Amino acid sequence: MKSLKIALMIAGLFTVGSVMAEDAGLALAKKSGCLSCHSVEKKILGPAYKDVAAKYKGQADAEAKLVAKVKKGGGGVWGPMAMPANTQISDADAHALVKWILAQ
Repeated sequence: MKSLKIALMIAGLFTVGSVMAEDAGLALAKKSGCLSCHSVEKKILGPAYKDVAAKYKGQADAEAKLVAKVKKGGGGVWGPMAMPANTQISDADAHALVKWILAQ
């Protein structure tokens, strides 16, 4: 019985950690203005984050590639609308944001 309680507590900590990371990623996307053009579930002006995660799944260089796009902007991958550069976002925040996007 004691082992079961410990296992449940550990599982609960992992769940709380995942929810906190998700909330932090969403908060960062909001703070950075990303949700003006993107959403998690559906295309707005830019692609849905779930679509971005699916497109780059399994690519070893995905994080570096997407951090560069966030910082420098880019276009042509998802259609004619170009994403503007986001030079105001720190490197650390860009990496955190991209990790969150790739986890969708």
